[in-house]
Amino acid sequence: MQGQDVALLLKLAIQNAPQVPSKDLAESLFISPSEVSKSLKRSVESGLLHIANGEKRVNRSALMEFLSHGFKYVFPPAKGSLARGVPTGASAEPLKSRFLDDGDPPEVWPYVEGKVRGIAFAPLYKGAPKAALRDPKFYSVLALCDAVRGGRTRERNLAIELLGKEIDA
Repeated sequence: MQGQDVALLLKLAIQNAPQVPSKDLAESLFISPSEVSKSLKRSVESGLLHIANGEKRVNRSALMEFLSHGFKYVFPPAKGSLARGVPTGASAEPLKSRFLDDGDPPEVWPYVEGKVRGIAFAPLYKGAPKAALRDPKFYSVLALCDAVRGGRTRERNLAIELLGKEIDA
């Protein structure tokens, strides 16, 4: 599995549209159509996606199990120095308003068009910041995933709970 595979599964899970063309997925995720094809194949092989008659159905319970128990080990966060970017994890909604500001710089995906200065937090895949800024629901799900990857225990537990609601597992 690769980070873009998880992003693709999340995008499909929150859309609730089983017949999303691969071309549309590629455009919305900012990855090439060939990468979407490879990602779909890997997702089917892992049992996280079922494709039949042109319908792409996410195995939501298996995806939530993976996100809850294995995600932070398979995709550990790479943090860096101060950078300009897009807030993520507990520094972005829906978690930001639920925790008191501790005074630390926010975690951000480094991105040229970002408006916040904070600690660099490597996104799940290269196109994540751009894709997230175009789709607020996808942004919140990716930010929750980053809280699972690199958040404190309380942040991680709340992120898993909120992800379950978003994915409807």
